[in-house]
Amino acid sequence: MYDVIVVGAGPAGSAAARICAKSGLDTLCIEEHGTIGYPVQCAGLLSNAAFDECRVSQRSVLNTVSGVRVVSGPGSELLVDAQKTKAVVVDRGMLDREMAELAADCGARFRLKTGVYGVRGTTVLTRGINGHEEISAKLLIAADGPRSTIARLLGMERSKVYLAGIQADLPYECDPRFVQIYPDASPDFFGWAIPSGKNRVRVGLCAKTKGPERFAAFVKKFGSNSTHLVTGTLPLGLMPRTYGHRTLFVGDAAGFAKPTSGGGVYTGIRSARHAAAMAAAACEQGRFDDPVLAGYEQRWKADIGRELELGFRFFEMRQRLSLQDIDSIIRALNDPEILSAIVQYGDMDRPGMLVRQILKKPALLRILAPLLKSGVRSLFS
Repeated sequence: MYDVIVVGAGPAGSAAARICAKSGLDTLCIEEHGTIGYPVQCAGLLSNAAFDECRVSQRSVLNTVSGVRVVSGPGSELLVDAQKTKAVVVDRGMLDREMAELAADCGARFRLKTGVYGVRGTTVLTRGINGHEEISAKLLIAADGPRSTIARLLGMERSKVYLAGIQADLPYECDPRFVQIYPDASPDFFGWAIPSGKNRVRVGLCAKTKGPERFAAFVKKFGSNSTHLVTGTLPLGLMPRTYGHRTLFVGDAAGFAKPTSGGGVYTGIRSARHAAAMAAAACEQGRFDDPVLAGYEQRWKADIGRELELGFRFFEMRQRLSLQDIDSIIRALNDPEILSAIVQYGDMDRPGMLVRQILKKPALLRILAPLLKSGVRSLFS
């Protein structure tokens, strides 16, 4: 019997496997695909903090960015340039494989081409390269993505919202220093253009409905010579309970993606760290019941819970914004004092401090006043 079985070898799964194994736990990581890191279902833009959490080399880094340009439908623009590296654009396949290698170096075992189709007590039922197997463990860590099979098998309540994402790699001449954001590309979320190298860009968007039609219209801005098209699912809003049935849910399986940007590497790995610490504590105590595993939820909530709650409030607020509202906000943000605050306090992973600063600005308050009834301000009282 293993101490821990981790299901899924994305960044959250490999991070959990590495930390568990490093803690001395007998750890197995099960991955349904034959190659770790594929298929790629991520824009590959990581904040400095997110990349540091991965604990990998620079091999996967394709580009560095220092700022963002936001372009509204009516044509208003907001340019924020920190004049230093704020994020990296990575080859996600390479990054994922390196994270798995680090986990293996720490003693975690991996089983590829193997899927879980059942959970029975302390045993997972698998089928794959070794045929049908029954593998036992004291604890499961579910890192099996937004459509988590483990969550479905255990009857766990899921994330509140699911968006469909579409992205293409294109040859396109652009300033490699800046990510470009297009709120009008999707009324549910936004569109993006991420420079991935010299004259290369990743263009994509997320939407609740009509994703392919919206993407087809949006990508025309950049030409039609797509070299690689990927699709994926983005879960927003955490599952109501991230533990249960001797299982801890991490990463996209639990809905840890940031509702403000859709990024999930930083929050996913943070959740994996807390899950691995909880796994070590549970194994030491020899207890895996819900009252003990509830400590996992207490850990991640103390770390990133407030930021995720704030992000989801802003996502809900975004649904009520018209293109004219967004254009007005962009123009209001185009103020030297506000731009300075964005550079000073801006954090892709923890936006709370920046929000506190810009909500003090009268021009923005006049625009946002009707929307703040959603309760966003209450998080800062």
